[in-house]
Amino acid sequence: MIMLMMERRTFLKTAGGLAPLGVGLGAGIAIGAPVPADSPSVAFVVDPADTIASAIPSKWAVTELQSRLQAHKVASRVIASISQTLPGEICLVVSGPTPAAPAVMPAASRPPAAPESFSISSVTISGHRVLVAAGRDPRGLTYALLELADRVDYEATPQAAFQIARAITEQPSNRIRSVLRAFVSEVEDKPWYYDRGGWRDYLTMLATHRFNRFNLSFGIGYDFVTEIRDSYFHFTYPFLLNVPGYDVQVSITQPFGGKPTLLTDDERARNLSLLQYISAAAVERGIDFQLGLWTHAWNFDTAPAPTHRITGVTPATHANYCRDALHALLVACPAISGVTLRTHGESGVPEESYPFWKAVFSGISAAGRKIEIDQHAKGIDAEMIGLAQATGMPTAVSPKYWAEHMGLPYHQAAIRPTEMPKPGANAAGALMALSNGSRNFMRYGYGDLLRDDRKHAVLHRIWPGTQRLLLWGDPLMANAYGRASSFAGTDGVEWMEPLTFKGRKGSGLAGGRDAYMGVQPASERDWEKYLYTYRVWGRGIYNPASPPDARKRYLRKALGPAAESGEAALALSSRILPTVTTAHMPSAANANYWPEIYTNQSIVVANARDPYSDTPTPRRFGTTSPLDSQLFCTIDQCADELWKGTRGASYSPIEVAGWLEELARDSENNLAAAEVAAGDAKTPEHKRWAIDIAIQNNLGKFFAAKFRAGVLYGLYTRSADPAALEEALKAYRTARTSWKAIVDIANNVYRPDLTFGYVPQLRGTWRDRLAAIDQDIAAMETATVNTPVTAATASIVAALSTPHRESVALEHTPVKRFRPGAPVAIQASLPANGSGKLNLCYRRVNQAEKWVRLAMESGPTGFHAAIPAEYIASPYSLQYYFEVQLDSGGATLYPGLPRDYSTQPYYLIRKG
Repeated sequence: MIMLMMERRTFLKTAGGLAPLGVGLGAGIAIGAPVPADSPSVAFVVDPADTIASAIPSKWAVTELQSRLQAHKVASRVIASISQTLPGEICLVVSGPTPAAPAVMPAASRPPAAPESFSISSVTISGHRVLVAAGRDPRGLTYALLELADRVDYEATPQAAFQIARAITEQPSNRIRSVLRAFVSEVEDKPWYYDRGGWRDYLTMLATHRFNRFNLSFGIGYDFVTEIRDSYFHFTYPFLLNVPGYDVQVSITQPFGGKPTLLTDDERARNLSLLQYISAAAVERGIDFQLGLWTHAWNFDTAPAPTHRITGVTPATHANYCRDALHALLVACPAISGVTLRTHGESGVPEESYPFWKAVFSGISAAGRKIEIDQHAKGIDAEMIGLAQATGMPTAVSPKYWAEHMGLPYHQAAIRPTEMPKPGANAAGALMALSNGSRNFMRYGYGDLLRDDRKHAVLHRIWPGTQRLLLWGDPLMANAYGRASSFAGTDGVEWMEPLTFKGRKGSGLAGGRDAYMGVQPASERDWEKYLYTYRVWGRGIYNPASPPDARKRYLRKALGPAAESGEAALALSSRILPTVTTAHMPSAANANYWPEIYTNQSIVVANARDPYSDTPTPRRFGTTSPLDSQLFCTIDQCADELWKGTRGASYSPIEVAGWLEELARDSENNLAAAEVAAGDAKTPEHKRWAIDIAIQNNLGKFFAAKFRAGVLYGLYTRSADPAALEEALKAYRTARTSWKAIVDIANNVYRPDLTFGYVPQLRGTWRDRLAAIDQDIAAMETATVNTPVTAATASIVAALSTPHRESVALEHTPVKRFRPGAPVAIQASLPANGSGKLNLCYRRVNQAEKWVRLAMESGPTGFHAAIPAEYIASPYSLQYYFEVQLDSGGATLYPGLPRDYSTQPYYLIRKG
């Protein structure tokens, strides 16, 4: 198999540029004509009158495809007419949706009407074998050409890439599909920032997998000034340019009290030059470039030891300097089409500082072109959104998808109780007046942003708390995220890529971006470890129905005969941590909770010293809330149900433990099959995959066993039955065994200090976490309770088993639309062989509100209920689901969470 693995490419320039197309396509079309397998060269036919094919991204994509062919020693040329093709030459017509002779373009060759769509089809025209790559617009055409380029790299032969037996037709599910990369560490991030060759390949990879936006973010290394150590690029403007009328400088702290020096003009110019290059290279590839500026704090006097300080800014000049600096930066970088701003207190500017942000926004509107103003959603209110809209620029608000983590592929049915609104709690003038007060519910979800009459875009952002280091790749989950990311008419998703926050908060180490110690890394470029992740994620959110060809051809090269089993093993293990994230969330903040290298939370000791400050009191494992508090229950709630012999409809920790055990077991079986299939021919990529899959599987077994241990210990505190304590200890020791297995796997593979922050829970390695696990096991061994002893045998058995959730397929036609002023009638029926009761759970699509639970009335045609007309008199859509209580004692949710993520766990009703 001939293939390249993201090599450094030289770019091909065709002599004379693009020749004019003098002849139309002609007649005599036959669909599905084969392309010769041994064609020696490829001819590109491009009509200069075709505005789509002649656009900059399209012309770049032609050149890129030519460079891939050249790397495989396949000649190519751009010609004026199909008639100029040589015998045996592959002819590729590069076209917009309507070529020179539209009447003869077959339906199979036409891209869908949706923006960014494309088609690739094989036809015969006037006796010529022709491949047509057509795009609805330049971005769609770029995707078509990059699809062929990817096939050239990964098919058995370059010529096989052009064997299109069945037309390929794709269109996007989400308007925005973004990747965010953050600069947070001078020592770890400067190398990739200055690597122009790396940017060429990285941005090409993003375009190949159909990401259409790239967000390069600065100033997100800290939440508060008091934490600052490494401050390079933190207050970004003076690191990039001098602003006329201001003498603002970057003062570099010297060791041992030496006299500070100033950032040189040469370094500042180099920084700006790179930003100009990166943004222009993104646009050339059909990618919108978004600049993220997450802080406007300039005074670092309260910081412990900042490496760089800002001079020349005063409280009186702060707003105007930021306005003028941002304007100058946007003028200097014309390829920037959007700015992401953190406008709540962690920006360093107290909330409700509306005049400050009005000044900053005016710097954007003065740049003389359309530039999106995207505000991070935490603490945002209508006045802040209105200030952005008043500029006349496009506006967006970007809430967190699953707090600062990644959960299962749906929008959480409810935020945690601790994030619900706190009316009247604003402290005027305080740094976090709104975020910790009346707008508290905007911290970790979409909150109240999804009004049907909104004039702003909504972009969901997936934060890097759950998956930072380990390889991820589950096509089912990526496709499901693709379906969920336009929920209620929202605009898409931005994914903070792997290794985001590596070296954050002054924890950067020389060479530390490469986390490996004992295995061969993918390359000197850290992102190449995650090539499969980008491939699966990008294509899944572009088109959830995308065929599997792209990942299959990659896997054949990467894993050889182990491709099929390896793909299944990684997919299954990739579901483990998002499942844990959804069901059990000791802290919504990524700075506190890192499930890949989990800091143990005590089952036994309440309010023990740990980083989980937002666990409900008394703070311990049993009281930890699910991240979706509507559909999942806590450890303590589960223990209560088992002790009382009741069964709620919510997903319990015991049930989740069964899921995790099954995922780990099935992944291990597939990994074992992959090991056998690969034999002695294991590639370096196979070895890296096997390590991360094994670690994630053991994480699944660890959390499963600890969930059981927590429930069993809860039964002990309620019953004082020694058998419950004995089983809790067995389960906890089983969890420890799984953790020790991770230590043994990772010990000689990963560096001993994996730094994503300065505090202990964000650095170190798995070995460092064993002591806290052992300490809690020891505390459990000596635990006593002042409760009369009551046998808990049945409850213990239930905690050690995997509960059977009834699979109930209700007869229900989802309601899709409602009319204001009229109640919404909901009907459903149990299957003929079932008997029981139904509850209707409904809510406006507003996370600041609680769900309403209504018992449905039974009648001859089933169950019915109505959402009152006065309830729906709001600017929000509705969502609903059912609780099913069976007479047999079972309970379930409908539609529930299918294990293949094929549907959302609730229905959405839109107005109209």
